[in-house]
Amino acid sequence: MNNMILGRYIPGNSIIHQLDPRGKLLSMFLFIFLLFWANNLQTNLLLFGFIFVLMYLTKISVSFYVKGLKSMIFIIAFTTIFQLFATSQGTILYQWWFLKLTDQGLMQAAIIFCRFILIIFYSTILTVTTTPLSLADAVEKILTPLKLIKVPAHEIGLMLSMSLRFVPTLVDDTNRIMNAQRARGVDFGEGNLLKRIRSFIPILIPLFASSFKRADALAIAMEARGYKGGEGRTRYRSLQWRLKDTLALLVILCLMLFVFYLKNG
Repeated sequence: MNNMILGRYIPGNSIIHQLDPRGKLLSMFLFIFLLFWANNLQTNLLLFGFIFVLMYLTKISVSFYVKGLKSMIFIIAFTTIFQLFATSQGTILYQWWFLKLTDQGLMQAAIIFCRFILIIFYSTILTVTTTPLSLADAVEKILTPLKLIKVPAHEIGLMLSMSLRFVPTLVDDTNRIMNAQRARGVDFGEGNLLKRIRSFIPILIPLFASSFKRADALAIAMEARGYKGGEGRTRYRSLQWRLKDTLALLVILCLMLFVFYLKNG
């Protein structure tokens, strides 16, 4: 749990930190859409190269991002293994009972694995270089045209910012509760998989209790400060779209063209 870095903002002055959050958010949506085009080795290598360039530009060590994968390794491994044996098409490489390992399943599992890693890396780059308040402002600005059809853009942005803000807090609470349980003699690493899962049940009740208590305190604090929604509110900081934000989006569009060419090449 100490390896959870998704949702943590790392202050810095890199070129990625300086980009407009609206551009970074739009580029993330384009990148996720782009991942569904990457269906071979060449396209995935290109996207990994692009991600490592972004990591270098953030001036944050690559090992920092790799460390953040450890908290997601179970989900990645489970999904990859499921995809590995879920595909029955192609040449059978190995078979045991009803489980079949095929060349198509191996390829699909590798693509799913790459997609997970790339999404986690890109999302982490977004959150470590953008403050939660800036992300909330970006979401609200992007959704502003949808106000014409009664979409609560401000409330959606507020929920997103609070969700990202409290991810590290929930991780810290989990660590604190686990340490308290260890002090009482609980061993989370002993026994088979079922026993290990059961050992985490005593964590859930105090974690939910502290989460509801913190949410109630946050609601009281917002009411005490006169919060009544986004109507009529002014902002201390205004977002400014600059030339480098346009160039950043153009880079993503050029990357899409390259991937499309390699996909059909």
